[in-house]
Amino acid sequence: MPDKVTFTDPTGEGPPIELEAFRVPPDVPDRDQRIGKIPAPDPFYVDLGMLYRFAALEEVRRSSSEAFVPLHVAVRGHMGTGKDHDIEQFAALMRLPYYRIPLTGEVRDVTLIGSTKLHGDGKGGTESRWEDGDITRALRGPAVVNLSELNAAGAETLFALHGLLDRYRALDLPNGDTVGLRSDVRLFGTMNPTDLRDYAGTQTLNKAFADRWLIWEKDFPREQQLTAMLERRYPSMKPAFVEALARLTVEVNESFRARDSATRVETPMSLRSILDRVPAGLRMFAEAPDPLLRSWQEFVLPHIDHYDRDHYETVWSAVVRKGPAGPPFA
Repeated sequence: MPDKVTFTDPTGEGPPIELEAFRVPPDVPDRDQRIGKIPAPDPFYVDLGMLYRFAALEEVRRSSSEAFVPLHVAVRGHMGTGKDHDIEQFAALMRLPYYRIPLTGEVRDVTLIGSTKLHGDGKGGTESRWEDGDITRALRGPAVVNLSELNAAGAETLFALHGLLDRYRALDLPNGDTVGLRSDVRLFGTMNPTDLRDYAGTQTLNKAFADRWLIWEKDFPREQQLTAMLERRYPSMKPAFVEALARLTVEVNESFRARDSATRVETPMSLRSILDRVPAGLRMFAEAPDPLLRSWQEFVLPHIDHYDRDHYETVWSAVVRKGPAGPPFA
């Protein structure tokens, strides 16, 4: 991997940003394990602008000569918009170990921070030893820490992280130690919107906790962006299928955002559907009279609640009606 990475604004508005990649120092105790957690760059990844924004913030961190409190970014968006993938690819390009830590309602502060546990001393007795939790372990060396599902965590978990996220920039451990926020650690988070949609377990963030994050919205990709993703990942997919699949996805997601409950769908088309499941279906049903329709029926509709399938069929009839003739791939 190069020592310097160049980030380009996909909108063409901002100048390229060149950043020097991080290095895992040789004196880090778990260096080998951390190097193994550096993700590989995804050759099919298309930056819709979020990666460039991460780079712009990183450039500000490095260029400021004044005292600068690191800003921690939380990406908020609907399911399947690629929030975690953006953060993972930033870690890959910056050569930082990537720690994704889900904050579900079952996770407790002792799981994240650590606790003292009893171990056998080899002489028939026991001794107490401190064991790092998930976040503490990540903070002890270079890392991108992704606190996934921020608004699904319990209150005790959020309060335990307050000191790490503000000017104190450290975790005070129950054993008396303090783990500070290293200059080569970046904290991110992801969350779904808190609305009436079916994101079970989510809640409105505590205002004091939310104020410790820079919250950026991640929207559904547009038709041109979806086309670029499909063409990069499946260069042999015929243009008629690329166009139909991109338009169908955009229309479903527009219907998902509609205010009228009588016409909107309740489940969006995620990137997992359009980039993974449907293309697999197109290969399976390449010889079918309508490969796209069969893929839609077998790989998309099973993810939709029965009461919502009529809405999905309405969008299908309005946008596609009859899919392109196969085979889907040249």
